[in-house]
Amino acid sequence: MNINRAEFLTSNTDVTKLPEANKAEYAFIGRSNVGKSSLINAITRRKGLAKTSQKPGKTQLINHFIINDEWYLVDLPGYGFAQTSKKNRASWEKFIREYLTRRENLQCVFVLIDSRHEPQKIDLDFCYWLGEQGIPFLLLFTKADKHSMVKSDQNIAKFRKALKTWFEEVPPHILTSSETKLGCEQVLETIDDINKNFVSPLG
Repeated sequence: MNINRAEFLTSNTDVTKLPEANKAEYAFIGRSNVGKSSLINAITRRKGLAKTSQKPGKTQLINHFIINDEWYLVDLPGYGFAQTSKKNRASWEKFIREYLTRRENLQCVFVLIDSRHEPQKIDLDFCYWLGEQGIPFLLLFTKADKHSMVKSDQNIAKFRKALKTWFEEVPPHILTSSETKLGCEQVLETIDDINKNFVSPLG
């Protein structure tokens, strides 16, 4: 898939004020320091599309982007140890979960996992919750350029093994790097395949 156009559309926390649900939508989410914004920029080939920051937790809203005037990319707030108050974190969790369970044109959630680390409970718990809700998701293991491929493979295998205790079939995964663009084309191909079968819930 070629990205000819990628534009910011809107930011908010109210699921009733999101863009019209007439296009396929893909949400990106992960722990606060997983490199989500950098990967979104790499996938869309737009350096400043999603705002990056050295401070975890920069994204605090549901950010909608429209790609090629054909589908929505959504940058969701990171979960985990963002430097904010418990009250703010509780508020984020509420509107994120509301969005994920109510957004009828949402086709897939891309859950970003840091490939440098062994399975983290917070990531596994989020995947289990998606499974309980019947929300389709795919795993994107990030920062492959930061260590050896062998280490990435080992951590991915451990994560998938942990998921197998809950899931009959573990969702697919893609190893990525925002620096080398590893996996970016594969993500776009996955989206392109899903788009071909998308039927608007609005009729």
